[in-house]
Amino acid sequence: MLLISPIAKVSTDVAVLVWDVSLTLLNLVTPKRKVGKVTPTGHPGADGKWPEFIPPKEGDSRCSCPALNAIANHGILPRDGRNISFKELNHTIRATYNFAPTFCFFVPNFAANMLGRKYSKDRFDLADLDLHNGIEHDASLVRRDTHFEPNQATIHVPYVKELLESATGKDSDGKALLTIPDLSLISSKRRAEARAENPEFSLDKAHRAFGSSNSSTMLTIFGGRVPDLEVLLLEERLPDGWESRIREQKGLTMLTFNRTVLKVEKGIDETKFAAAAPAAEPASPSSVHKPAEV
Repeated sequence: MLLISPIAKVSTDVAVLVWDVSLTLLNLVTPKRKVGKVTPTGHPGADGKWPEFIPPKEGDSRCSCPALNAIANHGILPRDGRNISFKELNHTIRATYNFAPTFCFFVPNFAANMLGRKYSKDRFDLADLDLHNGIEHDASLVRRDTHFEPNQATIHVPYVKELLESATGKDSDGKALLTIPDLSLISSKRRAEARAENPEFSLDKAHRAFGSSNSSTMLTIFGGRVPDLEVLLLEERLPDGWESRIREQKGLTMLTFNRTVLKVEKGIDETKFAAAAPAAEPASPSSVHKPAEV
C-alpha cells in the first residue's frame, strides 16, 4: 500500500505531460480564437462583461495570488473565498484565463496534495494556499516576505509600482509593456534584497521556478500590458473589457508556458544587486506565522 500513492502520482504526472504535448500540437494546427471571443460564451466575462467588482470585506479569505483574488472579487469564485472545490478552481481558471486543461488540473491537484487533501472531493479557502514554501515563496514581486508580512493577501504597493515602472517595452499603441528582460532584472533585485534583509529567507530550486512562473503569467495571460497589470495588481480587479491574451483554442499549455518561464529564470542574476542590498535584521521567535486571512 505504501507504494500505491507515489506510483499513482508518477502515472498521473506522465499522463498529464502526454496530454499537454498533444494539446500543444493541436494549438499549432487549429485556428486561434477571435479577439473579443476568447472567454467562452455563457461564462462570466464573455464579451468583456465581468460581474460586479466588490472588494473583500472583513472575514473574507484571500491569498497571495492577485489573479485568484480578482475572480473572487468579481464573484466568479465564491466572494468570501471559502469552501472552494479544487474541481471548481480548475474550471474557473480555465474559462477566465484560458489556461489549458492540463495546467488547470495540474496546479489545483498540486495544491490539494500540498495541503494533504483530495482533489476529487475536498475543499479549501484561498488563504490556505499561502502555506509558506508550499506554493507561496519568498522574494515575491508584489508581496513582502512572510517573515515581515504574515498576511500574504496584503498588497505591497511599493513593490508593485517598482515592478510596473521597470517596463521598457511598448505595445502597438505606445503603452508600456513588461518584457522578459524586465522581469528577469526586477526578479534579480527582489531576490538579492530578500536574501539580504530576511533572516529566514529561503528560495530553493522549486520555488525559484514558482517565482518565475508567477511573473511569466503577467507576460502570457496579460501580455505584459502595464495598464491591465496595474488594475490587476493594485485593485485585484479585471479591467473592463479585458480578456486573456492567450487566443489558442486549447489554451496556454504547460509546455508553451515553460518556454517563457525558463527564459525569465535564465536571465535572473542576483549578483547585479547583491552589493546594494540591505543587511538582514535579527530573527525573533514571533517571526513564525500561520497563513493569514483578510
